[in-house]
Amino acid sequence: MTTEGLREPPVRRRRRGRGADPQRLARRRSIKEDALNLPNILTMARVVVIPVVLWLIERGTPKDCVIAAMVYSAAAITDLLDGYLARRMNVVSVLGKFLDPLADKLLVMASLIWMVPMGRIPEWAVVLLIAREISITGLRSIASSEGVVIAAGESGKSKTALQMVGILCLILGFPYHLSLGFVDLGRVDLVYVGRALIYVSLVFSVTSAVEYVGLFAQAVEANERRRKQP
Repeated sequence: MTTEGLREPPVRRRRRGRGADPQRLARRRSIKEDALNLPNILTMARVVVIPVVLWLIERGTPKDCVIAAMVYSAAAITDLLDGYLARRMNVVSVLGKFLDPLADKLLVMASLIWMVPMGRIPEWAVVLLIAREISITGLRSIASSEGVVIAAGESGKSKTALQMVGILCLILGFPYHLSLGFVDLGRVDLVYVGRALIYVSLVFSVTSAVEYVGLFAQAVEANERRRKQP
């Protein structure tokens, strides 16, 4: 037997795997912790209930619309609650800042779009509202990249409040006998009330959009002046 037949098998070299990046692991843990804190869970719950609201609206019976309005109201309340809890619990996070406005817009726009073929809100009003939201979101993104924070003004807050109440009336979507204290309002069609509130909110939408553009221009000019200063 020759020595050639006794050759040792080739030694397999193990590739040295790169060690886990501590910073990457820390970021992963941070994102997971952010996703599982109570305020962000409430925010994500708003997104989860959107199909439920749309399904109930689609069924279209007065009972289903009342339940849809109750679910929508609960989701709207969590919008106020999650921000308060985030500040109170000191868990304000980048993920929360991203999810909170996204959940709001998805809830509002999905509900409005769903009610267009039902005849509860005209297409042009929904298109204007969506165009405004997309424009302002883009403007705020540009402002953020420039280190500028555009706070919500009074017109923007009024717009949001009117939209919430208006959409709630549109979801209810049937005439009801209403009274305001001792004043009997008779039978009121809430679809017309909801439309009127949405139309008024459009005025505040345009006004607040103009305010945001003005604030953005002023902030950018102020930043440019600071950069030019020695």
